Amino acid sequence: MAIEFRKKPGIVAYLTAGDPHLATTKDIALAAIDNGADVIELGVPFSDPLADGPVIQRASERAVARGVRLTDVLELAKELRALRPAAGLVLFSYLNPVVRMGMKTFCARAAEAGADGVLLTDMIVEEAGEYLEEMKANRLAPIFLAAPTSPDARLKAIAGVSQGFVYAISRVGITGTQQKVAGDASELVSRLRQFTKLPIAVGFGISNAEHVRAVGEFADAAIVGSALVALIEKTPPPEASTVIGQFIAGLRA
Repeated sequence: MAIEFRKKPGIVAYLTAGDPHLATTKDIALAAIDNGADVIELGVPFSDPLADGPVIQRASERAVARGVRLTDVLELAKELRALRPAAGLVLFSYLNPVVRMGMKTFCARAAEAGADGVLLTDMIVEEAGEYLEEMKANRLAPIFLAAPTSPDARLKAIAGVSQGFVYAISRVGITGTQQKVAGDASELVSRLRQFTKLPIAVGFGISNAEHVRAVGEFADAAIVGSALVALIEKTPPPEASTVIGQFIAGLRA
């Protein structure tokens, strides 16, 4: 398993696959890895990304309009694994595209593509039996979201089945950049530490070096998503990989 945070805090970079194009996403992912991203989350475009804010919604809509599907994302993952074998690689999707492909088929193809783990945003731990079985059979790490509103019993259940890392949501709501890291994040990480020795990565609203430093005071990694997707949205595709590489490097400054 390549999910490893060698420096604290680690950096997890989320990209909507196929926005603006699959080839550009590949170049951006490579630049992110080469400039300090420990893990790439490859987002599968979906027509109804309800947990996401307007930035990622627009990216998903653009990729869907261009015909990007789960099969394309799996092929992209395979290419990235061949080019950067030591990088962490997570497939990030809503449940619907996976159900359409079939859970068994999806997990087998994700493993074949070289993914280390999978995060299904709307897969809840209480209904994850089949999912966990197939993930185990294919030696994939199931990654779950943990929210500040979850009681300790639920956090314990999430921690008990998670592998790779636990994704701690810094605040209630949808994805999107924020002015500062929510105060709930530190408390949530502290609560999760009772139940797991896995790395804990904090996401939702992390958008600059100051945020990354703040997260590093109490968590193992920072997840950067909307800030990257917004930067890609306003950058000409030929320049996107350079711009994102510089941005990732700046998060370490």
